[in-house]
Amino acid sequence: MKRYDAIPIIMTVLTLAIFLPPASLFGQATGVAGAGAGTFPANTALSGVSLSGLKFGMGVLIPGDTTADGQLQATLLGTSVLGQPQNIEVGGDATSGILGTGSRTFSGTATVDMGDGTPPLLNVPFTVAATATGLVLTLGATTLPAAGLTAGSITIK
Repeated sequence: MKRYDAIPIIMTVLTLAIFLPPASLFGQATGVAGAGAGTFPANTALSGVSLSGLKFGMGVLIPGDTTADGQLQATLLGTSVLGQPQNIEVGGDATSGILGTGSRTFSGTATVDMGDGTPPLLNVPFTVAATATGLVLTLGATTLPAAGLTAGSITIK
């Protein structure tokens, strides 16, 4: 290749680099948002409470630098060992996140109210792995099975 043949190629590459900056410069947010309901497989339990499903709302920005900013609210629909309804309330603030192909994973700390009259548990580590079809919630050392989406939607950006 002659030296003069390379100049148009270099100029084209430089022009594209100037006029086609990354999407992040245009303020296109990446993250996950959704509200809805899902079901757990049979025999799902958390701290002795049998869980059938959950209702959730979440909105989390994940810029791609391992940080995250947003919230998760979830009600785990359960039944106590005595056969009575017992819902577990989870409210968490996301502080870190990962962008995956077709998924978003975020984590932080949450307040967990077991719904049994005991004081809420504070600063419980949580992680959510979300796709357009459901989510996996980890509370402390317990990873619940995937909850398949039955109502609402989850948007991955």
